[in-house]
Amino acid sequence: MGSTSAENHGTEGVGRRDLIKRSAALGLISVPTMSFLSACASSGGDDSGDKAKAGKKTAKNPLGVNDTAGMEFVLFDGGFGKEYAEDAVKIYEKNFPKVKVKFSATQKIQSTLQPRFNQGTPPDLIDNSGAEQMDMGVLVGKNQLTDLTPLLDAPSYDDPNKKVRDTLRPGIVEMGQFDGEKVWILYYAYTVYGVWYSQKALDSLDEQYPETWDQMLAVCEKAKKKGMAGWTYAGKYPYYLPFSLYPMIGKVGGREVLDAIDNLEPNAWKHPAVKACFDAYYELYKKGYVLKGTPGLDHIQSQTAWAEGKALFIPNGSWVENESAKVIPKDFDLAVSAPTGLDSSDKMPFGTIWASGGEPFIVPAKAKNAEGGMEQLRIMLSEASSKNFTSKVKSLTAYNGGTDGIALTPGLKSGVAALDKAGENVVNPRLQDWYVQLQKEKIGVSGLGEMMAGRLTPAEAIKKIQGFADEAAKDDSIKHYKHQ
Repeated sequence: MGSTSAENHGTEGVGRRDLIKRSAALGLISVPTMSFLSACASSGGDDSGDKAKAGKKTAKNPLGVNDTAGMEFVLFDGGFGKEYAEDAVKIYEKNFPKVKVKFSATQKIQSTLQPRFNQGTPPDLIDNSGAEQMDMGVLVGKNQLTDLTPLLDAPSYDDPNKKVRDTLRPGIVEMGQFDGEKVWILYYAYTVYGVWYSQKALDSLDEQYPETWDQMLAVCEKAKKKGMAGWTYAGKYPYYLPFSLYPMIGKVGGREVLDAIDNLEPNAWKHPAVKACFDAYYELYKKGYVLKGTPGLDHIQSQTAWAEGKALFIPNGSWVENESAKVIPKDFDLAVSAPTGLDSSDKMPFGTIWASGGEPFIVPAKAKNAEGGMEQLRIMLSEASSKNFTSKVKSLTAYNGGTDGIALTPGLKSGVAALDKAGENVVNPRLQDWYVQLQKEKIGVSGLGEMMAGRLTPAEAIKKIQGFADEAAKDDSIKHYKHQ
């Protein structure tokens, strides 16, 4: 992406309904000739590795963990930090006093761990997250992961009469399923995606959060006159934009539009709702409402600029409160909202939001101590560990509860309120789980990033993205998934 600045160009307003009408014909689809995906993990490796012998199953050790076998845990060192995981490791070591857990945290998950997958020597538990996330669809398709069903069917850490699966938030188990009943991933955090802002800044403009795009543009214009940009985002990682853009597409066109995109259906990106929402976001660039220099900012830099009051809105997930804790002023009054829609013709109501599991934890198929990795997750899914996570990192977990007695921070309180407002209107796009490289590098960087930097028009971006999706759909080297 480089450090190209977003230039400010003024244009005449475009009517909301005209945005939809203009999206009927998008021209021919171009299919790039480059390879879609270089395998994130091979199926190589030596099966003769020293697997830990199974331990004796007891009420306190329902998974039969070998109480003398070492366990290795690699965490993504991101917005949630590592203290919550280190605390859970201490519980594991207390329960198995003869064991020392090898714990490490890194931001370079793929470059650190891909060689170990290829060699057949992966860790026992991995938080597969961040910019260097290994492609989950590839890992599942190449049989690189352990089925976590034994964990889900084990007694929960707090109540032996209740299975782990029965303590989880709705949708968590299904998110870990790719094809059939087996569960390959346990998403530990429960993330609210949307548009984040300072309620104090919005109040200073004497405005409420905009529900229609005309209102959004009016708020951005008012902010601009006071020297504040309307928006910023992680320009170097523009796959953050879908955190608000995808649920907006679902709001405008209905869930089926997002499902068709996930399913890599022909012409899914040519739906009028997609064009309307791309046009709407492009208006932010054309009218100069995006903070100058945003395409050159990474996620930390954009969040810092936003926290400093240089921009009003930022698309993000609920980890932002913890990740930006050092730069968010005490009187910021952090809030999150579901995305602004177009107008009253939208298929879904205002409040439609993207919320789903985040922080995908996996146990490799060739882990030496898979039972140990699952037991560590069982500990983390206890009420105490869940409360510890929520209180320390200001985010919910997959455990359905864990907030009693905790003073909710402004962002977390706002996130809970947004979920309550959404009710049944929660969407969960799966591209970022099923096709990581397509979502991040192609749709994000090469498509949305180029459009929001002014180097592609919405029509050109859609044509390019549809080409990427078609290429992925035709690529027999990757496993394809569909909504059931």
